[in-house]
Amino acid sequence: MPRTVLVVDDDSHIRQLLVFALSKAGFDTIEAEDGEAALALAESASPHLIVLDINMPRMDGLEVCRRLRATSDVPVLFLSSRDDEIDRVLGIELGADDYVVKPFSPREVVARITAILRRAAAPPPPEVRATNAIRAGRLALDLDGWRAEWDGAEVPLTVTEFSILRTLAAMPSKVFSRDAIIDRLRGPGFALTDRTIDSHVRNLRAKFAEAGAGNVIETRTGIGYRLGPCSDD
Repeated sequence: MPRTVLVVDDDSHIRQLLVFALSKAGFDTIEAEDGEAALALAESASPHLIVLDINMPRMDGLEVCRRLRATSDVPVLFLSSRDDEIDRVLGIELGADDYVVKPFSPREVVARITAILRRAAAPPPPEVRATNAIRAGRLALDLDGWRAEWDGAEVPLTVTEFSILRTLAAMPSKVFSRDAIIDRLRGPGFALTDRTIDSHVRNLRAKFAEAGAGNVIETRTGIGYRLGPCSDD
């Protein structure tokens, strides 16, 4: 069944370019030219992924993403005309899954969309395929439902956040370098920075802190990350 991508950009030329490339790759597409229309379509059409321009008038992409994340975990790929690290990190912290700078190659955007959706549909790592759940202390992960819980209460996570946590929880005694996490998520050599991984981990910690968890992920200085004790502080 074709998957639907919502393309949001106030530039009609960019929308047409992406719609053509996505349609050629086998995706269904819908379009919005501003943030308010994007939110309405996200609710009514339930797309599988949203390509979202940051620099739009009236309601920018960051605000759209912020509002989306209040009710939805749909994957988001940001577009921006500025290669600004502040925008990139802020976008990731708001719950975006990836970030592409204009001008871009339509093939690259399609490849990144495919990677995000493949990750969402991927089976668990080999070490956890025998079960559809992982439990560690007060943390529980439902691998089939892509659901994370702390003390039985759901903690809403994006696809990328859940994938990182699943990677750590599958091998709780292992310390993963940032490069190892990137390789687990998207394959060796994918263009993703250490800073982006740090932003996703910071986002994970903040979400679990709201649920009363302060030790879900440990940092090993100079090495990387591992699963924390997931117990009472």
